[in-house]
Amino acid sequence: MSIIECVPNISEGRRVEVVAAIIDAVRRISGARILDHSSDPSHNRTVITMAGGGPTLKAAVLALFEAAISSIDLRSHTGEHPRLGAVDVVPFVPIEGVTMHDCVALAKDTARTVAERFQLPVFLYEEASSNPLRKNLEDIRRGEFEGLSAKLATEGWTPDFGPASPHPTAGATVIGARMPLIAYNINLATDRIEVAKAIAAAVRFSSGGFRFVKAMGVSLTDRGIVQVSMNLTNYEKTPVHRVFETVKREAERYGVSVLESEIVGLVPSAALVATAQAALQLFAFRPEQILETKLREQLEQLEEVEEVEEVEKWKK
Repeated sequence: MSIIECVPNISEGRRVEVVAAIIDAVRRISGARILDHSSDPSHNRTVITMAGGGPTLKAAVLALFEAAISSIDLRSHTGEHPRLGAVDVVPFVPIEGVTMHDCVALAKDTARTVAERFQLPVFLYEEASSNPLRKNLEDIRRGEFEGLSAKLATEGWTPDFGPASPHPTAGATVIGARMPLIAYNINLATDRIEVAKAIAAAVRFSSGGFRFVKAMGVSLTDRGIVQVSMNLTNYEKTPVHRVFETVKREAERYGVSVLESEIVGLVPSAALVATAQAALQLFAFRPEQILETKLREQLEQLEEVEEVEEVEKWKK
């Protein structure tokens, strides 16, 4: 079985009815499975996690674009999270029975069709991009929707597919292939945005922090607090607990405490196991000790035995 994860980020997190309509458009695609969706009003952004085979996900992404472009107008959009398009970014992630090469091919094929069907500039990123200056999402997104016309007119920023001018309401989009990441936010018990920005600078790679952390400080004005908003792009080499402890320690330097942290969307179980091992100082803990993991293994073995027995029965 081939399973690919796709995690579109759309620039709408406040109008519940709009988000629901976009999700319903995806659900109407046979075989597309929505695993999770999470909206943030302060960021004005929704993250949708879905899974399926390549052709199914391509159809689902096209349905998502059609619904999003018809209902999101970036000319009146505001939010804390940087954004380039109504559908801001669409990554394809290999999960089972597929390679990164397969996901790159799917990303390029989908990007070409999106550009042609919706007359939308499309940039490729991460593993799908062959341009080293256009692999990082933050580099492509810099300038956001408001600076998109100037960016597209700049040498070296012709889109990979589609017109060299922004869509009037939907901007542009970024499509690519990458390994799993964890969207992880830490909320601080203060409204001092300069503290969140200083801590983000301390932990992110681009300013000397952890190699596999992207971070920014944002205000959650509806709650009167600030947030260190992060993407952890390799949880094995930069574990969640290490990032949390560093943010907590940096916050203490400013006399600020951590209010809470949150994971947006889905997270690999191995990341949580590693966090539990560190927090509890577990000795010689094995993933096989997790009840659900052991049950899943036993059920899979039972299904294999039953399948073999069924085949042998029909041979007789």
